[in-house]
Amino acid sequence: MQVIASSGVKGGVGKSTFAILLAYKLSNQGKKIVLYDADVECPNDHLIINKELKNPEYLYQEFPKLDEEKCVKCGRCSEVCRENAVFWVKGKYPKFLHDLCTGCGSCWVSCPNNAITTEEKISGESFVNKVNDNFWLITGKSKVGLEETGPIVREVKSKAIRFAEENNADYLIIDTAPGTHCSVIQALLNCDKVYAVTEPTPLGSHDLGLVLKLVQRLDMPVEVVLNKSDVGDKKKTEEIASKFGTKISVEIPYSERLVKAYCEKDLGRVVDLI
Repeated sequence: MQVIASSGVKGGVGKSTFAILLAYKLSNQGKKIVLYDADVECPNDHLIINKELKNPEYLYQEFPKLDEEKCVKCGRCSEVCRENAVFWVKGKYPKFLHDLCTGCGSCWVSCPNNAITTEEKISGESFVNKVNDNFWLITGKSKVGLEETGPIVREVKSKAIRFAEENNADYLIIDTAPGTHCSVIQALLNCDKVYAVTEPTPLGSHDLGLVLKLVQRLDMPVEVVLNKSDVGDKKKTEEIASKFGTKISVEIPYSERLVKAYCEKDLGRVVDLI
């Protein structure tokens, strides 16, 4: 099974559109496809594909819980927390900020008095939708207000990989969130290829450099997808791609057919555009 990611720093450049078009194109060729929407804070692939998210499987995360009878207010938990999820004032009990917590366990492992236990709380949901006989959509969705969503992306990604393997999928396509933050990195890790999606605008070119730099540091093969390729000047995009040792491998022209298919939630009919 090959794992492919569709990623990009700037929102709205067509990252999800390309991921869905690629999934439809490969499934039309008889390949079994699992598409994972890893934009867990704002997943929208199901909207574009016209599928309703039902029957959630809840995701749980361990969070620290303080036993005040054992706590000596030493502040050790605050010192070791890399996420700044423990607020401590000398002489006071620490406060755990669960919205910032990744559940790494550093605080409860390092507590000298075993004053920190754990409690499980719902942190998100995952969903599975069958699009057609060769195409499934897996969606991750974090709890509203959760600051650190990397663990959600990682857990649902593991579920997507298991599901893909159990169903003998040929491809797992991961549609990442926009950006270069921790959640995007979690989605990109161990992918066989990354498609960096951009558009021929000054901002699109600038942000392409950011995602290519990230993928280069992760040491992954990457190619560029240029959306609305005939609208602007693609020379800057070509220059940046060349700088990072890659090229534009897919050009998607501006198309009213695509716009109409997108609005009608039927991208499967315009796969010829890629």
